[in-house]
Amino acid sequence: MIASFKNIALSSLLLAATAFSSTAQAGAADFTLVNRTGYSISEVYISAANRDAWGKDRLGDGTLGNAKSRLFKFSDAANCMQDIKVVFEDDSSEVVWEDFNLCEVHKITLRYNRKTREVSAESE
Repeated sequence: MIASFKNIALSSLLLAATAFSSTAQAGAADFTLVNRTGYSISEVYISAANRDAWGKDRLGDGTLGNAKSRLFKFSDAANCMQDIKVVFEDDSSEVVWEDFNLCEVHKITLRYNRKTREVSAESE
């Protein structure tokens, strides 16, 4: 009876460890996006690097105002290299930032100079 209790306890421990590992891995590519572009963002898209298939707007309802930030849940750790496209609220223009390794960064600060069309970003 003691042996079967030990087996049950060991099985439960292994199951809990597996569940914790899956949960920790699922959020491994989550990141905070900081808008320092000078403009409100109405849409955010994330796509595997060098693909043109942007999918759905990840921002959803509302906007991401200048100097504001938002946490984005991103669990595609199999495709760490991602591009980010935003659409600005005031004129619907689109800008793309390329090649972020979302498995290694936790915070991305986007910058944009509309006059020169220069994009830059800082990642942590």
